[in-house]
Amino acid sequence: MASYSAIQLNGAGTPIEALTGGVSYVFTIGNSGSIGSAYFTVETVRNNSGFYDSTRPTNSLGLYSSFSNIDQDTLITSSYISSVVVPEGGGIYQFTPTSNIALSSSFLRGTGGITLDITI
Repeated sequence: MASYSAIQLNGAGTPIEALTGGVSYVFTIGNSGSIGSAYFTVETVRNNSGFYDSTRPTNSLGLYSSFSNIDQDTLITSSYISSVVVPEGGGIYQFTPTSNIALSSSFLRGTGGITLDITI
């Protein structure tokens, strides 16, 4: 799987790697705490008009579980976006997508200089 730096996650973010539906992935998010809490977001690529429509994949649908040092109550999801607050020191959660997520069909974004490792 892959590791992502704060530079990659900042701003527009970086394209997601391909994920297989039904497989549980561990998202390990580092937060050195230089500004306190930070945010981590996964967002499906929008259409040419900047919207989500029936042609967009529902990449955020799935099971979110095994939260460690991340408050599960900060998780916000829709069919197209998921986002969590990452406290100082970072944290972990697992995501099992409902269906396959194609390479580059979502962007990974973070604030506050966070880093990300995705493993199985």
